[in-house]
Amino acid sequence: MLRARILAVVAAAGLLGACDRPWSTPEKGAAVGAAAGTGIGLVTGGSFGQVVGAGLIGGAVGYLGGAAVDSSRK
Repeated sequence: MLRARILAVVAAAGLLGACDRPWSTPEKGAAVGAAAGTGIGLVTGGSFGQVVGAGLIGGAVGYLGGAAVDSSRK
């Protein structure tokens, strides 16, 4: 189990580190929202489907919030 967690963290770090340009505000919001939603789903002890759903909803809300912040800056 520990091996799988370490592999998942290394894979996520590799994907995030491979970006060739700085993230836009909506992209940052989506990443933070998805992480927060997934974390909240895990802490509350939800099933796999609930945790994935919470991550997807958090990502969508984070993206929309980031897009709103980005458009208000312009």
